[in-house]
Amino acid sequence: MNVDSLRHGLERTGYLADDGLATALFLAVALGQPILLEGEPGVGKTQAAVALAEVLDTPLVRLQCYEGLTAAEALYEWNYPRQLLSIRLAESRGAQLTDDDLFTPDHLLARPLLAAISHPGPRPVVLLIDEIDRADDEFEAFLFELLAESAVTIPELGTRRAVVPPIAVLTSNRTRDLHDALKRRCLYHWIAHPGPVRVEEIIRRRVPDAAGWLAAQVAGAVARMRRLDLLKRPGVAEAINWTSALHVLGVRELDAVAAERTLGAVLKYDEDTATARKAGLAALIARA
Repeated sequence: MNVDSLRHGLERTGYLADDGLATALFLAVALGQPILLEGEPGVGKTQAAVALAEVLDTPLVRLQCYEGLTAAEALYEWNYPRQLLSIRLAESRGAQLTDDDLFTPDHLLARPLLAAISHPGPRPVVLLIDEIDRADDEFEAFLFELLAESAVTIPELGTRRAVVPPIAVLTSNRTRDLHDALKRRCLYHWIAHPGPVRVEEIIRRRVPDAAGWLAAQVAGAVARMRRLDLLKRPGVAEAINWTSALHVLGVRELDAVAAERTLGAVLKYDEDTATARKAGLAALIARA
């Protein structure tokens, strides 16, 4: 596999990657190094990892980060019902169990990080650590061992090392700055919002049943909306959702009435819909 074959493979899944992103993903696979993808919401960071797993024909293991996420929630937990059952069975036989009998791999429930480390292969899984900027500093520091050594430590069982290290893809909307120590362990790529022509091409691939003129008009309208002073500028995801909504409604012409009915598919704040109306929906959706 080389950069071109990876890019073509991504295209076959419906994901259009430019040379920069295709090269960054190829290096992550070839070097076995984690990659951090940053960019505005909706530009396709998460989908890049999903598409990469499809191209490599390997499972995708996803960890969705959120404020307050702990290492235990992301790594493992003990199967307390099974431990209790083991205790009762031992008592019925007149035997006694020690901690070593209860804290064993058989009583362990793997969460995403441990599942990725424990994957037997032959191909490495794609480990998606999504929206790492939503997690706190402590969890970010916890990831250092995993990213640097493909290993995690379980106090009761010791260090578990990956037989086949996962391909780690971290995404961030840059709602906060990440530690330099985390970035140092990763390759880096910024995914910019694509221009109208590329957005149109993406829409055609992701909503193939929609009319070609609709994809072009939506791409142009989204580009104009992004020039407005919005709280959340629409991205590729919103363009796809808007096209899907218009197609499902059977819209034959994207006019101001159709746009008004479906603004909730592309703009996510009441203040933003008010801004769009003030700018004039007819002007925003005008054909090029």
